[in-house]
Amino acid sequence: MDFAGKTAVITGGATGIGLALARQMGRAGARIILFEPRENRLQQAVAALAGEGIDAKYLVGDVTSAEQVEALADFAWAENGRGDIIINNAGVSGGRSSVIDMDMAEARALYDVNFWGVWHGIASFGKRYKAEGLPSAIYTVGSENSLFNALPKTGGAYVSSKHAVLGLMDVLRREAPDNIQLGVILPGWVKSELSELQADAAMDTDEFAAIIFKQMQAGEFYLVSHPYNVVRMEERWAEVYGAFEKYAPRHEGDEAGDVQLWAERMRAARKK
Repeated sequence: MDFAGKTAVITGGATGIGLALARQMGRAGARIILFEPRENRLQQAVAALAGEGIDAKYLVGDVTSAEQVEALADFAWAENGRGDIIINNAGVSGGRSSVIDMDMAEARALYDVNFWGVWHGIASFGKRYKAEGLPSAIYTVGSENSLFNALPKTGGAYVSSKHAVLGLMDVLRREAPDNIQLGVILPGWVKSELSELQADAAMDTDEFAAIIFKQMQAGEFYLVSHPYNVVRMEERWAEVYGAFEKYAPRHEGDEAGDVQLWAERMRAARKK
C-alpha cells in the first residue's frame, strides 16, 4: 500500500509501538489519528508528530466500548474524509498470576482490551471498508505470544488473548473482500510501557517500527521482527508433530476426515 495521502487511525497510539508506527507512516505521507483514554499523552504525541511535520489529530476514547470505537470511525470520516487504515494496537499486559489463581475480573478486563477492543475496531472500520470498496487496511498488533508462550509460566490471560487475536485475524483474511489489506503484527521483546521487562536486550521501538513498516508497504500478512522466535515456534510444533506421528500418523485415505476438503466437495456438488 502507498501510505501517502492516506489516514491511519491507531488505537493506543500515544506511546510505544503505536506512536512509533505513526512516525513511520507519517513520514511516508500519511495523516494520523490517535485514540486512547489518556488525553495528556495524546496531546504530547500529536505535538511530537507535528514537530516532524506530520498531520496528526487525536480523539479520547476507550476500545472496550463499541460505541466509542464507532465514534472514532465517525471522527475519521468527518475530519479526514475517511480512515483508510485502522491499526488495532491498544493492549494491556495484565497480572502475572497462574491460570488457576488468576482473578477472573482482571482476566475479563484484559480480554476487553486485547481481544474485544480489537474486534470492535475490525467491525466498525471493516463494515465501512466493505461498503465503500476502496483500498483499505486493517492491522492488528498481536505478539510473539500469539505463536508460543514467551514466558512459559504465568500470564495466561495475556498469552491466550494474543493467541485469540491471531485466530481472529486468520479467519478475517479468508473472509474480507480484496480491497482490504490485512496484517497481524507480531512483536517480540520491544521497549514499551506495556513490557514489564525493561532491559537493553529489548528492541528499540523505532527500530521495530521501521522493520514492520517495510512489511506493511509490501502487503505482508505476518509482520515479524525477532528471528529467534523461530526457535520457540519449532519447539512447540516439534512436540505437536511428534504427538501425531506417535498416535495419529498419516495413512492412505486420511484426507476423508479433513474439514476443508469436505467443504470444497460440498460446494462443488452444489454447483453441479
